[in-house]
Amino acid sequence: MTDWTAGYVADIGYTYGYYTELNPLRLRLPFLNAGVICPNVGTACELGFGQGLSVGIHAAASLTKWYGTDFNPAQAGFAQEIASVSGANAHLFDQAFAEFCARPDLPDFDYIGLHGIWSWISDDNRAAIVDFLHRKLKVGGVLYISYNTQPGWAAMLPMRELLTDHADVLGSCGQGIVSRIDSALDFADRMLATHPAYARANPQVAERIKKMKGQNRNYLAHEYFNRDWHPMSFARMADWLAPAKLNFVCSAHYLDHVDSVNLADDQLAFLKEIPDSMFRETVRDFMCNTQFRRDYWVRGARQLDVFTRGQLLRAERVILLINRDAVELKVNGSRGEASLNDNVYNPILDLLSDHKARTLEQIERAVENKNIVFAQVLQAVMILIGKGDIALAQEESVVSRAKRFTDKLNLHLMNKCRGSNDLANLASPVTGGGLTVNRFQQLFLLARSLGKKTPEEWAQFVWQHLAILNQRITKEGVAIESVEDNMAELVRHATEFDRKNVPILKALQVV
Repeated sequence: MTDWTAGYVADIGYTYGYYTELNPLRLRLPFLNAGVICPNVGTACELGFGQGLSVGIHAAASLTKWYGTDFNPAQAGFAQEIASVSGANAHLFDQAFAEFCARPDLPDFDYIGLHGIWSWISDDNRAAIVDFLHRKLKVGGVLYISYNTQPGWAAMLPMRELLTDHADVLGSCGQGIVSRIDSALDFADRMLATHPAYARANPQVAERIKKMKGQNRNYLAHEYFNRDWHPMSFARMADWLAPAKLNFVCSAHYLDHVDSVNLADDQLAFLKEIPDSMFRETVRDFMCNTQFRRDYWVRGARQLDVFTRGQLLRAERVILLINRDAVELKVNGSRGEASLNDNVYNPILDLLSDHKARTLEQIERAVENKNIVFAQVLQAVMILIGKGDIALAQEESVVSRAKRFTDKLNLHLMNKCRGSNDLANLASPVTGGGLTVNRFQQLFLLARSLGKKTPEEWAQFVWQHLAILNQRITKEGVAIESVEDNMAELVRHATEFDRKNVPILKALQVV
């Protein structure tokens, strides 16, 4: 019998995660910051889209024509469902990589994205993908690829092998993958309690096992328990992508672009002594003990002249995603937590506090009387996007055309929340991507869309659903029992949501 899973976990679905890094709109600022020409993305493809929430949101929230595949038919079915509901231009399949990549009806792509999947597939599948990139990525087209990397995973490699061996050797297939994961983690816990020399030499492993025990089992199954699991150094990734004629541009993780939050002065000076940019990137991973890379590669990097770069940077638009008062003037990089300069960030955030999209040029002009120069504006924007406080915004003409798709998708996702806690994102035509909106908040919005006007009515609407499912609100980890107390807590949440979140969701045209 043919094993269509190719060693990949298929007896448990992947999580319904949304990954903002896959949003093609995010390409522009890092490319411009690096001084490299960025393509306009008219055709895009996601390989290994999981449940398809990201590709579904990105197709609905933009005017880009999307293609993609995931070998798991159940996951592809959900992805096709949400694409069909929105009416977006998305063509999604349940084919294996080799089969999909050989399709004769695929266009050439401006952008191809793979989030995480590279670490969990075989060399044969990697070869099929590289051939696909060589044939179907346009000249000037961009690859976004994220993957587990060295040296950050080095200490965990033997433990991961032990966990999977336990699941295969001592676990029973009849148990199901979740029970086998729990048994393997319990075994690892008991082994570490004996203080083996491995644990003494790698003390961080025990902390990682502790963290894993609290994580979603669907996530753990796909992250750790596939047959293939290969953290790869940046240098080896470059070797793999060389036949596709791809050049590394920069990190897709915005905070990586700010050296001061990731590297000490002596580390930065050491890196600057390295003449080869590719080798420098490998050494940087040692400095930061990187365990997960998110990278942009381009098929034919072309440099921008200084004047054009400045013009294009100043034309980029950004919008504040959260309440002004909720923005913390702190950032976490490889060096730990760092404080942000109040004198630079407060004027910028005050300007954006009305949740209207502004160009970087408008920001520059508004804060120049505070002795803030454009380089500071650009760095602040990079950090605030990296933190998730602000986002790039699409042109108004794109927003108005995409909204009819996001409205349909968001209504469908909100209705899904009537009986499920799996989905926690809605689409914004302003950002071209997804926003975190939890189940209760989505149900409040659903009630609002049905004509219920007050937070009290929204709370009653949510309680009707919880009562049918025999579910209760929890407060400080304890379930609230009485109907009155549940309603009081729901009203409190709904009132706060109406005051703090609804105006922002209106600005982002989610509602």
